[in-house]
Amino acid sequence: MELGIGMFGDLSFDKATGKFYDPKLKLQEILEEIRLADDIGLDVFGLGEHHRPDYAVSSPEIVLAAAASITKNIKLMSTVTVLSSAEPVKVYQDFSTIDLISGGRAEIGVGRGSFTESFPLFGYELKDYNLLFEEKLDLLLKINNNEVVSWNGKLRPPMKEQSVYPRAVDQGKLPVWIAVGGTPESVARAARLGLPLILAIIGGNPAQFKPFMDYYHQEYAKHGHDVSKMQTGIHAHTFVSDQPGGIDSQFDNYAAQMNRIGKDRGWPPYSRPQFNNARDKHGSLFYGEANEVTDKILQMREIFGITRFIAHMDVGSPTHKDMMKSIELFGGKVAPEIRRATAGK
Repeated sequence: MELGIGMFGDLSFDKATGKFYDPKLKLQEILEEIRLADDIGLDVFGLGEHHRPDYAVSSPEIVLAAAASITKNIKLMSTVTVLSSAEPVKVYQDFSTIDLISGGRAEIGVGRGSFTESFPLFGYELKDYNLLFEEKLDLLLKINNNEVVSWNGKLRPPMKEQSVYPRAVDQGKLPVWIAVGGTPESVARAARLGLPLILAIIGGNPAQFKPFMDYYHQEYAKHGHDVSKMQTGIHAHTFVSDQPGGIDSQFDNYAAQMNRIGKDRGWPPYSRPQFNNARDKHGSLFYGEANEVTDKILQMREIFGITRFIAHMDVGSPTHKDMMKSIELFGGKVAPEIRRATAGK
């Protein structure tokens, strides 16, 4: 079972100055945090794409390329690339370049995007939300499997015997994961194509998502894919602390970020009881001491049979010091216990 760290580059807001945290400093901190995750032996690092003032990362591939030059072993992936508003040729080229720099450690996580800012930004219509993803995923996979590509679609000009370079390390192919938020259509698409699935769980009881994973298993086998090669994962908000009150102290930042997002989506204000309830055994927050986080991840393994868990750790922009400590505890205490418990399974 692979264990990793995920980030979006959240920027906290200073009410006194009326400004967000300095993105220049945040990006330097992220690189230091990725290097620690690599040094401590974690398997994967994921970075998400956003186009909002409260996130520092709009181009995960640029930051991952920088990370490729300062890491040795950790896999570097996007969590996610908003493929619906991206250019598949460029996505492949960017990640194959990261792959070459890193010696074969790049992966692409693609999704339709839970935010919509990128659509008008890059000149796309929201009414084409689903078709854009279908077409662009089809093209990306064709590029991933073929050096010379001919392709036709409805929303992008056709390609006729076009060569796409550079090629990735493993015979030109990159691992491509499909990230979903819990829609049957997205799960079925990933299974039909035989692509690894990563499920984002940010609310409710994680066990409620089991039918989606069961559906994926069913459809994956139905379409004739080798179940021994199946890869599934969960991406969930996670934070580890060994200090008294260390988790409680994260509430204000976490709530502030949830409220910034919720304001656009009509959510009620995020409350302390919500935070506390989400931290319990059946909640969606993997916030706690090392043993608590370990137990909850092992519970996810038992429920879902996952092969990868990505701890999304920077929600609400914890301080760099707190982030480094959380990564240290995750890699130094949580990961060894999980590996011992799942060895040979």
